[in-house]
Amino acid sequence: MKNYCLLLLGWLTCCPAGAGPPARAHKVVFVIADGIPADVLEKAAGPNIRQLMATGTYLRAHVGGDLGTYTQTPTISAPGYNNLLTGTWGYKHNVWDNAIKAPNYHYASIFRLLKEARPTAKIAIFSTWLDNRTKLVGEGLPAAGNLRFDYRADGYERDTVAFLHDKGSLYTHAIDDKVVAEAANCLQANGPDLSWVYLEHTDDMGHRHGDSPEQLRAVGYVDEQVGRLRAALAYRTQHYPEDWLLVLTTDHGRDAQTGRNHGGQSDRERTTWLALSTKDVNAYARRGPVAIVDILPTIARFMQLPLPAAAQRELDGVPLLGPVSVAAPRVVPAPDSLRIGWTALGAPPEQVRVWATATNRFKTGGTDDYILLGTVPLARQRLAVSRAAYPAAFYKIVLEGTHNTANGWLMPPGPPAPGGTD
Repeated sequence: MKNYCLLLLGWLTCCPAGAGPPARAHKVVFVIADGIPADVLEKAAGPNIRQLMATGTYLRAHVGGDLGTYTQTPTISAPGYNNLLTGTWGYKHNVWDNAIKAPNYHYASIFRLLKEARPTAKIAIFSTWLDNRTKLVGEGLPAAGNLRFDYRADGYERDTVAFLHDKGSLYTHAIDDKVVAEAANCLQANGPDLSWVYLEHTDDMGHRHGDSPEQLRAVGYVDEQVGRLRAALAYRTQHYPEDWLLVLTTDHGRDAQTGRNHGGQSDRERTTWLALSTKDVNAYARRGPVAIVDILPTIARFMQLPLPAAAQRELDGVPLLGPVSVAAPRVVPAPDSLRIGWTALGAPPEQVRVWATATNRFKTGGTDDYILLGTVPLARQRLAVSRAAYPAAFYKIVLEGTHNTANGWLMPPGPPAPGGTD
């Protein structure tokens, strides 16, 4: 597939507020193929995925947040999907398992961010699980912005007549094929601006058979399905003035012992991957390792989508396309100071503005009052400030560079984040 991504120079996580859509429409499809460890994908990828890797970019990635920190998030499906949808880890979006009991919709999904910035944009979802639309994105819920999808094909797991639930879970492959058929038809005919395609069968085979021929066969099915989606996008680019970004990824790995389980924080459970239909990735992507939370700002960057400043300050991801300034924020307390550090990705003489707040009103829909701690050369990669001047047990620190923002928190001691298995 031809290279569709254009570098977007001089932007923050997205384009400036108030900017309209690009003259040539930039559209995105992201695909989550559930539960495929990186080593399995690399072994079993068929011709369509391998061509995507060769003509675009393949990156190893991670889920699970930063190990042993406040961002640590279970390597379970629904938290993984929401990491992508919101660009944040579990401590913000509050989805800890597949029950999806109380998602915090103040951390808006990429679909909501798009619709609020461009109400006429068309969004689509093609999925086995109904909960992806009704609970994670929260379609129709006032708390989630009363969002409505323009195109949807999902909930097939509830149709036990058309998809008889056999003991071997082969019905989930039939459902995935149905999902992809609906997605390919809709993409080719209607070209929604932003679409999510979710495929389940690979995770079912992992749970049932672990590292096995059945799991490899399931990855082969995904390869065929990716081929159908790529063909639909090729049709659109041939017949319409559109540039398309295809993002293919997974939500978690699997345990190293059997390949049947996930939910913990072992290296193999945390190690995932993503493939982009462009080679034009930036210095952050090339340095690695990237994370699933980087996908939302990447989509926003490609679509030249304006994001509210308050939402940008909460993103835990960094865009993989276009120029970036700063990544890997660190906040370390000392007896009399806060020591703030970062990785500089921009070039001198770029400056970084360091902001702080001792409130977290964003969590409940409010506004945080940030103060400017200082403006320093980005290349310095550190700033120490007196704690006596800013006394608090909790801080949110935001690093604002020319091209993106990054945030880090200093959390008071407390119990670990919820966990679980699936």
